[in-house]
Amino acid sequence: MEIPQSQFEQLLGQVRELTARVHRLETWLCMAPAAPATPTTVSPKPEAPAPPVPTPEVTRPAPPPPVFAVPSQTAERSDLEERIGSHWLNRIGIAAVMIGMSYFLKYAFDNGWIGPTGRIAIGLIAGIAVVLWSERFRSRGYRIFSYSLKALGIGVLYLSLWAAFQVYQLIPSGAAFFCMLVVTASTCALALTQDTEILAVFAITGGFSTPVLLSTGVNREIALFSYLTLLDLGTLALVFFKPWRRLLWLGFAGTLILYVSWDNEFYNRTELTTTLLFATIFFTIFALAPLFMLRQERGQGVMPLMFAFVNALTYFTQAYVMITEVSKAAMAWFSLAVAAVYVALNRVHAKHADESAAENLRLMHVALALGLITVAVPIRLEAHWITIGWFVESAVLLWVGNRMKSELLNVFALTALVLGVGRLLIYDNFENTRLLFNMRMLVYAVAIAVLGLIAYYATKRDDDPANNIERIATVALNILALRALTLEVEDYYSRQMQTAGAGNWLLTNWAEIRIARDFTYSALWMGYGAVLMLVGFWRRSAFIRWQALILTALTTIKVFVWDTHELDRIYRILSFVVLGVLLLAVSFAYQRNWLKLSPRKNSPAGDNAGV
Repeated sequence: MEIPQSQFEQLLGQVRELTARVHRLETWLCMAPAAPATPTTVSPKPEAPAPPVPTPEVTRPAPPPPVFAVPSQTAERSDLEERIGSHWLNRIGIAAVMIGMSYFLKYAFDNGWIGPTGRIAIGLIAGIAVVLWSERFRSRGYRIFSYSLKALGIGVLYLSLWAAFQVYQLIPSGAAFFCMLVVTASTCALALTQDTEILAVFAITGGFSTPVLLSTGVNREIALFSYLTLLDLGTLALVFFKPWRRLLWLGFAGTLILYVSWDNEFYNRTELTTTLLFATIFFTIFALAPLFMLRQERGQGVMPLMFAFVNALTYFTQAYVMITEVSKAAMAWFSLAVAAVYVALNRVHAKHADESAAENLRLMHVALALGLITVAVPIRLEAHWITIGWFVESAVLLWVGNRMKSELLNVFALTALVLGVGRLLIYDNFENTRLLFNMRMLVYAVAIAVLGLIAYYATKRDDDPANNIERIATVALNILALRALTLEVEDYYSRQMQTAGAGNWLLTNWAEIRIARDFTYSALWMGYGAVLMLVGFWRRSAFIRWQALILTALTTIKVFVWDTHELDRIYRILSFVVLGVLLLAVSFAYQRNWLKLSPRKNSPAGDNAGV
């Protein structure tokens, strides 16, 4: 393995520094004067000159700290220089060679030096030669340069085969397709044997480019989609053997681009069955892809979740565009069928996968199934049954979520409930002919029941989010119940006004009906507040009692501000009397302290304080 010149010079400098340090240490250890040599009588021997005695120092200097290879600005500049020289210059050089050769070939073609067959032969030979030449650089350790050359050679092969078919008509489309398939397969084999993902990217990119290069403007749906199916299965096989999950995104994008391009140009309703069949095959392949991704995920596993969601959304959109032209009911059943597929996928367990990522993917499958069911409701049902369907779905999800201890299912339950309540309050328009026993009261009753179920399950938990959900559900329940009853009162008196309109005493009768209606509003709200107060005392719930007090306060304001001026004398008297009795009853209940809401002194006087 060859060492770059910059690293060699850096290593040489460190060796020199270490040599100097060793010399300094040896000099420091030899500071004491040598002992005098003992004279001998055998034979005089010339004494060697004594080494110079170093001058003693007062303090010995501390040994210098060890020198480590700390990257300096010089090293950083060397790295940048090496990166420019080894990476950037090779790409620029390849581009320069390609441009120069293209000018030369163009000049040769323009002057008739080389005919069509020779041009194609030169391209094929040059492409194969460049690929083989790149192996020489790979064996010497220049992998990046080798891959760049392979990309060049593979591109030349594809373009040469394209020119042989499209430009010069030297070979038929079948032969060109087979040759391109051989190039793609050979590149995949190189990627597997050399364990190189970038070569697999080259192969898949070339594979998806083949139909574009060989397109003749003729509709060949079965041939095109069969080829894409084989290419997607090959991509899935690559990811099965190698941890190259990015190939799945590349395969999905290539399939989608070619599918949409064909659809915009050739699709019509007569091809619904064939097109939907191939779309389902693509969906199935890529629905299995996240299970292969799980082997490479750690932690939350965001990539498989995104892939599963994008695949489901794409497939549903494709099917919706095609099927709704024929039947909306069929689309609703189709949506439920796809939801069943995700329920089945939820039971598939990927081997050697991170448990956290696998659990998140299972929850994503459940979420997709529930989302498809939610979408199927408005597609299949009509009018107010859509709202009821969302409420029923919310109740089922809530029950299943609490059984499975799944927060995600509870979130979807609340989502379905919000959709239902929003449609009920904003969109639904009811025309009732009967009082109370009508479709509007049925829809409101279902909504109130679901809210009550949410509040009930929230009371089973003892955390702050559950307490907040319980309060919100309770308030929403009471608002919906009061609104439903108020609307029934309004409808009743509206029918009375319509009946009164048939007579000659229209204005007088309308005024009397309006006064009666306003009084009924006050009576209804006061009665509902009283019931809320009783429930609050019974359940020992200060939150419910506070709702009753707020409703009573609003009713009091209405009586003093509105009823005083608008109601007739009898209704005005009744409003004030009923309100006064209600307020006195509530006040008496608080003063008696029946529920021990406030502490009392332990004395006889304290027991009679409220009398």
